[in-house]
Amino acid sequence: MRRRYSLLAIVVALGLRSLVVDADPQARIAFSSDRDGNKEIYVMGADGKNPRKLTNNGFSNTDPSWSPDGKHIAFVSEREGNFAGKRLQIYVMDADGKNQRKLSRNPFAEWDPTWSPDGKHITFTSNVDFHKHIYVMDATNGKNLRRIGQHERVGWHPSWSPDGERIAFTSWSNLEAPGLGNWEIYVMDADGSNQQRLTQNPAHESDPSWSPDGKRIAFVSTGDWRNYEISVMDADGKNQRRLTRNPARDWHPSWSPDGKHIAFASNREGNWAIYVMNADGARQVRRRTKDGSDNTDPAWFDPTFAVEIAPAAVSPTGKKFTMWGWLKQVDR
Repeated sequence: MRRRYSLLAIVVALGLRSLVVDADPQARIAFSSDRDGNKEIYVMGADGKNPRKLTNNGFSNTDPSWSPDGKHIAFVSEREGNFAGKRLQIYVMDADGKNQRKLSRNPFAEWDPTWSPDGKHITFTSNVDFHKHIYVMDATNGKNLRRIGQHERVGWHPSWSPDGERIAFTSWSNLEAPGLGNWEIYVMDADGSNQQRLTQNPAHESDPSWSPDGKRIAFVSTGDWRNYEISVMDADGKNQRRLTRNPARDWHPSWSPDGKHIAFASNREGNWAIYVMNADGARQVRRRTKDGSDNTDPAWFDPTFAVEIAPAAVSPTGKKFTMWGWLKQVDR
């Protein structure tokens, strides 16, 4: 039997939820931290409490990205390599850290994993020819690897739109002489066609992150050429505005599943830490990690926002997906 709720009850419940979203015990933020020596993947409550380590090896583990149903986390690790040394590769594990397995098996560095909204694919950045390009593979086994985007267009920091139809990414504005250009945010259809430039500024813009409703894109900008700041714009590139104003570096924007908050990493108090601000830039001093280590790469998930999807779009691990925010590294 389907439950029925009165309109008043729904309004009251939503109003109360907006007041306690940061304290929701179900909401979690995955992140990377070197608090135990090397970079490992951790998960904590959205309020910063109860941090728990998911990976535990002697190599760097970064870039966590939740699967849409919250059952798996893709991440980057350099735990394996060849005679030429260790190299970054894409891995996936259960949300509790179990069943860690390697998805990408290539002789070059790969990072920035991002799940498609239906949970079937993972897009990522690859250094296949010593230039950054965007690829996509099956999320279950890493098969059906293919490059997306124009052959000559380099790209990194892929971010899938919530409807699965578009991918935002970072690229050089001047492909003929990249050293003379700057980073800009572009968007393309999921098959790589119809590429459009969203930012056209003299400074660097990078690290796009779609809002859960698909109407806005958070990104990193060096608008004043002094430091990295978090900015936001409409999905068509209009109404660009800066959210943070701090002499330190702010980057790695990740939306909360309800679209009301943005998590980000900042070194404004010395070490790198995870902070949360309102999506309009207000109340941005709410620090979530308070140890003396470096904490970066926040990725937000909340099962409260899981919704039913059509059977044809069922993910390999479930019948639900969640609108979520994520972040990829810029300090490569």
